[in-house]
Amino acid sequence: MTRRGWLEWDAEQARDWIAVPSAGDDKYSRGVLGVRTGSDDYPGAAVLSVDAAIRTGIGMVRYLGPARASNLVLQRRPEAVTMPGRVQAWLLGSGMSSSTRDEATTTSLDDALTEGLPSVVDAGALDRLVGDAWSGGPTVITPHHREFAGLLASHADAPNSAQIAAHPGEWAARGARRLGVTVLLKGSVTHVASPSGVRLTVSNSPAWLASAGTGDVLAGILGSLVATHSARAQADADALAALAATAAYLHAAAARRASSGGPISALDVSTAVPATIAAILRG
Repeated sequence: MTRRGWLEWDAEQARDWIAVPSAGDDKYSRGVLGVRTGSDDYPGAAVLSVDAAIRTGIGMVRYLGPARASNLVLQRRPEAVTMPGRVQAWLLGSGMSSSTRDEATTTSLDDALTEGLPSVVDAGALDRLVGDAWSGGPTVITPHHREFAGLLASHADAPNSAQIAAHPGEWAARGARRLGVTVLLKGSVTHVASPSGVRLTVSNSPAWLASAGTGDVLAGILGSLVATHSARAQADADALAALAATAAYLHAAAARRASSGGPISALDVSTAVPATIAAILRG
């Protein structure tokens, strides 16, 4: 289905971007995601992003963040690794604020971006894409309308958040071209746009999904998918658009499964991801 030139992503397309392990795989070949999310103010974002990444089928998550957040992550997910080491993709910025971020955290974000690995950049790390740290590696950003307006503020004819909300597809496409990154613009309809012109939408998200922490879950799902397809994302930047749309589809489908028509929390959505993936793989 198309919407004014935009392709609606569905389960059949998403299925092609879910990596199913073989008998010969191990935790390293299944993908290792480096995660720098959460803060002293918002440690829960770290828990949610790591929990969702693990439930999406990654081989290993390396969480590198503040001590309090690390402790909470390990309480929830003891299989997470909190020591630095080799990773195949990065998830950066969820649960951080650029206005309160300390120098050490800024340096750690910049160090990750200079590696040139496929990266998912959210919330409090978005501002690092307009500086010298970003290597220009394969990158997908996951802003909401206000964050996206702030990121585009230095450009000519910069929109405000209300203008982006009124015309999300137009601004997602413009932003992808201007910034040179794949854009996943969150909303009741999610718009995914790549610099080369890929245009994808994901609809039918339950309204109950508009609650605290669900964006951190989406970031974790996407980070996991990117890490499991790291080589492909490095060879073809447009792979990030398909992975972003797949993450948005999984997120919405897991929310529908968890909700059954009623209220849900962010952890409810994360918990529903494995069964949602199984249903998609069964067709």
